[in-house]
Amino acid sequence: MEKTRVELTIVGKDHEGVVAGFTNFIFQNGGNIEKINQNVIKGLFGMYMEASFSKKIDIGRFNSEAQRIARGLRMEVNIHHEASKKKRAAVLVTKEPHCLEAILDARSKGQLRGEIAVIIGTENALSKLARSAKIPFVLVDERDQSEAEEKIIAVAKNYSVDLIVLARYMRILSPNFVWRYPNRIINIHPSLLPAFPGAFAYVQAFERGAKIVGCTAHYVTEDLDQGPIIFQDAFAIDEKETLESLKRKGQRLEARTLLEAVKMHLEGRLEVYWGKVHVRPRRSK
Repeated sequence: MEKTRVELTIVGKDHEGVVAGFTNFIFQNGGNIEKINQNVIKGLFGMYMEASFSKKIDIGRFNSEAQRIARGLRMEVNIHHEASKKKRAAVLVTKEPHCLEAILDARSKGQLRGEIAVIIGTENALSKLARSAKIPFVLVDERDQSEAEEKIIAVAKNYSVDLIVLARYMRILSPNFVWRYPNRIINIHPSLLPAFPGAFAYVQAFERGAKIVGCTAHYVTEDLDQGPIIFQDAFAIDEKETLESLKRKGQRLEARTLLEAVKMHLEGRLEVYWGKVHVRPRRSK
């Protein structure tokens, strides 16, 4: 019989007894802990746990019990169960359209295995694209990032989101957000990481006289631009290249690279262990 796998993410103020409380909960339900990772930053505790069960479990009852334990420990727990249903994605954007356009084009052609459930923007610049695609658009323009993240978390829960796609979302996510979606937030960065991290990658590449420029789709962690790499691509720089032409070529590549990473995730082909992304080959039809 195939094992039932359940992922738990626990976030809250750091205090004693949290790890023991949830590991005992898994064991009492006849489960085995396959993976566990925990971290504390400035008093904020985050833990990711993957458990397997040799018997079929009632996921609704399991979730209710986990929520009861979380309340007792003054923590927040989220349960993720890989089921046969399509994965649901939220796309976070600011004002650059190229990555969102590529995702929506693939969606219109039936090339995505999952569903784009909602588009969340820091401004209204791309709301027209969402309306044309008949996808809900939610404006989250709070300047305080902690307030913005609280709203995004609420929207993601409301739309039962499994995956967060950062399609040139120009804000840095805090550990409080990132820990809730371990290996389920995909970002596109305009350089071949680990080279040229940060917001001005094309400028750095141009000023340093780089001969090859590329981009990197990666999972997001609490360490900026240091998450596990999913997919990369690159192009050679012509000696007559200007900064603007470099950016235009780079943006086209960003869109293709992010789309490829999103497709692989939605197809269930990605697995992360020891800090690396391992890609399974596509199944033949």
